[in-house]
Amino acid sequence: MTTTIIENKNSRQDLWNSAKNLAFPTAIWRLPRQTEKHFLTSFGEIPQQSKIDFEELGAGFAFSPFVNPDGNKTFFLKADLHYIFNTNGPTQNELIKEVITPSSLNPHFVELMNGIHDKPAVNGVKNVDIKQTSKQDFIDLVEKGIAEIENGVFQKVVLSRTKQIILPADFDIISIFDKLCETYTSAFVSAVSLPHLGVVWIGASPETLVSQNSKGIFRTMALAGTQSAYDADGNLIKPSEALWRQKEIEEQSFVTRYIINCLKKIRVREFEEEGPKTVIAGNLMHLRTDIIIDTVAINFPQLATVMLDLLHPTSAVCGMPKIPATEFILANEGYDREFYSGFLGPVNMQSSEGQAESHIFVNLRTMKLQENIATLYAGCGITADSSPEKEWNETEMKTQTLGKVLNAEF
Repeated sequence: MTTTIIENKNSRQDLWNSAKNLAFPTAIWRLPRQTEKHFLTSFGEIPQQSKIDFEELGAGFAFSPFVNPDGNKTFFLKADLHYIFNTNGPTQNELIKEVITPSSLNPHFVELMNGIHDKPAVNGVKNVDIKQTSKQDFIDLVEKGIAEIENGVFQKVVLSRTKQIILPADFDIISIFDKLCETYTSAFVSAVSLPHLGVVWIGASPETLVSQNSKGIFRTMALAGTQSAYDADGNLIKPSEALWRQKEIEEQSFVTRYIINCLKKIRVREFEEEGPKTVIAGNLMHLRTDIIIDTVAINFPQLATVMLDLLHPTSAVCGMPKIPATEFILANEGYDREFYSGFLGPVNMQSSEGQAESHIFVNLRTMKLQENIATLYAGCGITADSSPEKEWNETEMKTQTLGKVLNAEF
């Protein structure tokens, strides 16, 4: 339903601040290669947690942690208020659609947006101790993972680490979001605020987990293998001229094989496979294989729901086989991934044309904002051919995706 209950054409900054002051869970996002920026807020301080069923759920935004074996730990931010902004309009904040759920419209939010009440004072940030993975600790972890591969425990494991920086006093989430949109046009850029946890997660993910459009076309991808998109002289490498080591080729093939095995489990054999091909994601290049399925043609409208359950966590963020790789990660990484390498994205949300679609992405190239600290996350796929030093360097490159936008010193 479209309406014009809000009197003023408020900016995304006003909307974000208002939702923050009222402690409403909020998400903003921009889909890959699109110009529309979406704002969603859910009225109520704590979003519901439930398994994502695309056929049963209404419009909203999904946000899942890495550890979510039954899917029931996924936060679902109901779309009580949904704005769509067109960044190609006369101004950066041209409102092109406003969707509100009348039955749940919160009068305090309307009053606040219309300036009836002064906005509450925002509490100042508190200092948080810096805690991050040291280089030696990570190298030791990679060596341990390689040893387990050689012992036949698993074929591949994805190991990650954290890096923390102190945020400047004038740090602004909307500005950083816009910079990410400008810098990474092919990524899913998002910011998710969970006030009851005191955190905001912001990132630019290059990896689709599952998506299904209004015509029933389902997509997923196998994205793995990493190298710099620039040569030693700082020149951008053409994707067609990229050279890949056996290690990266094997790493990416594990992910493709994992997806196809999931399709075999549910006896889906009619699919298109495109790739692997080299794609650029910011300052990095990856190998990617796209899997495309017409769910109408195979009479399987529930495919996205079933595949989300089967795929997460994929071997691109966990390893192969899944169970021993997961057990190793949880026992040895030394920190809680929380929502890093989980999944997120809009569920049954309207575009400006009014079509409801779902787009779920892996939560990569992401950081957690808490108090005055940004925690950046980066991982790499470990195989028998891995070099611990090179894997460390890969995670350094990945932290630059967000570090570059933050203008942080690394």
